[in-house]
Amino acid sequence: MVAKRILAVKRVYEAPEPGDGTRILVDRLWPRGVAKDKAGIDLWLRDIAPSDALRQRFHAKPDAWDAFCAAYEAELQGEAAQAAAQDLRDRLRQGSVTLLYAARDEHRNNAVALKAWLDRKKGQAS
Repeated sequence: MVAKRILAVKRVYEAPEPGDGTRILVDRLWPRGVAKDKAGIDLWLRDIAPSDALRQRFHAKPDAWDAFCAAYEAELQGEAAQAAAQDLRDRLRQGSVTLLYAARDEHRNNAVALKAWLDRKKGQAS
């Protein structure tokens, strides 16, 4: 029987759990107050995170979620982001992956947008 591979999203400040699988930080900046030796982060994919300019624009206008998602998707077409996305997909083929983020908003953050983008890409590949 093949183990189910899950792509999950979780705030980096939540304690690691066995079901998390590979824990990947998808923020450009290291989260405040998180010690590297206690974070339970397996990989930090900075290149898949939104640019500083996009991140700052979204923080200034958090209600512009759709515009953020569209701009972030455009950034994900870049060479470095595509290489990071391939690394993420490869890890997901090996087992479950949890995308970690530091934002307070659990529903509107780059990890949620990234998961939606990856899910759409997966559906297009089927």
